Amino acid sequence: MTFNRRSKTITAGIARSPNRSMLRAVGFGDNDFDKPIVGVANGHSTMNPCNAGIQPLADRAVEAIKAAGGMPQTFGVITVTDGISMGTEGMKYSLVSREVIADAIETATQSQMMDGVLVLGACDKNMPGGMIAMCRMNIPSIYCYGGTIKPGNWKGQALTVVSAFEAVGKMGAGSISQEDFEGIEKNACPTYGACGGMFTANTMSSSFEALGMSLLGSSSMANPDQEKSDSVAKSSEVLLNAIKNDLKPLDIITKKSVENAVAVIMATGGSTNAVLHFLAITHAADIDWTIDDFERMRKKVPVMCDLKPSGKYVMTDLHAVGGVPQVMKMLLNKGLLHGDCMTITGKTMAEELANVPDLPALTQDVIRQPDNPMYAQGHLAILKGNLSPEGCVAKITGLKNPVLTGPARVFNSEPECMDAIMANKINHGDVLVLRYEGPKGGPGMREMLAPTSAIIGKGMGETVALITDGRFSGGTWGMVVGHIAPEAQVGGLLAIVEEGDSITVDAHKLLLQLNVDEATIAARMFNWTAPPMKYRKGVMYKFALMASSASKGAVTDA
Repeated sequence: MTFNRRSKTITAGIARSPNRSMLRAVGFGDNDFDKPIVGVANGHSTMNPCNAGIQPLADRAVEAIKAAGGMPQTFGVITVTDGISMGTEGMKYSLVSREVIADAIETATQSQMMDGVLVLGACDKNMPGGMIAMCRMNIPSIYCYGGTIKPGNWKGQALTVVSAFEAVGKMGAGSISQEDFEGIEKNACPTYGACGGMFTANTMSSSFEALGMSLLGSSSMANPDQEKSDSVAKSSEVLLNAIKNDLKPLDIITKKSVENAVAVIMATGGSTNAVLHFLAITHAADIDWTIDDFERMRKKVPVMCDLKPSGKYVMTDLHAVGGVPQVMKMLLNKGLLHGDCMTITGKTMAEELANVPDLPALTQDVIRQPDNPMYAQGHLAILKGNLSPEGCVAKITGLKNPVLTGPARVFNSEPECMDAIMANKINHGDVLVLRYEGPKGGPGMREMLAPTSAIIGKGMGETVALITDGRFSGGTWGMVVGHIAPEAQVGGLLAIVEEGDSITVDAHKLLLQLNVDEATIAARMFNWTAPPMKYRKGVMYKFALMASSASKGAVTDA
């Protein structure tokens, strides 16, 4: 029996002689046309440490697919490097790249009638982009994470790239020496691999384990280590079995498996971006999932891991004490994980976790014991109120009291806000309003790691709130509220906030409120007009025209 269910369309029959002729030019022989054609979506890039170590993994995947009886066909996938583009106009392209990646994988795979696809990526839009494509195509697929970076070190301090961002604020506040500033910069990123804390890349890779679309334990491996390459080879074998058994993503990705993924996101203290990305993934998979489902899950699942950005440890530390499988086994035992969900291996999640210990070692504190979580409930709170009737996302880990009422400090772009922070024009108790940075207004929802890290570096993380219709990096922590919807560009209330207005951020009451009377609000809205679009051609223009609300995942095909 052959398993080239799709590719025989281009390889079988008299009429396909020209097709076979072209395939012979890239290495097909007489005995290869009945083998399944397997795409290897290769996210290699030399521009960033996240993706610079992927090419050897792609080479290993090609070897393993051939050995397992498939015909691998490699194609390139772009990546945008958030850490390098952060704080610049280039950051607007980051979220847009998620859609470009999804479209590219779908286009390459579907146009060549591939029987399955292995997606290799590391920087954080690689993952949702790849998963969106898998859901759209619904052909046998597996996600292989390129691996995390190893932590840097300066004077005994474990470093991530966020350490460098926070050092900017410390330098501005005069609380760090030039020697330490340069030492952190030069040592923060010592190897290849994606940002080391539970930032967006590691959040998404961890969630894909729980979703059932990546091999267990694969998300916490460091890129330079041999086990990462071995995991890719194993993933290739698993994919070939999935092709033989016609096991497809939508056999695996269900509402219950999404709940598993979100449970892991909450338990590990994951990124706010996961909300946006899983809204997009569930849209692609036609799963009934809304922003309110995140709040439902938050109330059930404790934060169990002490991970950066607000905690002490990095991804390699989590790996050393059992990784995501250990977290999932604890969730399963607490009734917070669906063990009957199918995984890409063909086994259920409970079967995959059968040999994982019930509890982590008592000698470690990366994963807290069940009776001593970091927080009794999850950390990604969905706030509503007159400023965000569709909902927005607050990240409340690391805060003693996530409640603040203060005067609005209004900025119409991220650079304006950053300039004010660095010029010491922000006071304790202020609520910084960053608007016109939403899906349409940015366009592209820039991440605000630079200003949030600067606030932390200046020692104002507990006393200053920042609210925006843009996004935050997974490295952000503090009193931050993003994804405000409707956004300012389309007439959301954020657009008419004025300097000095009273704003309440209350994560306990799940409230984001402009404390201005209705008559004043109505008068301001009557006089408001939308600013002109910032782009009139190209990919940014297309995204601005097509992007949905952040509360719907900022998708472009709704």
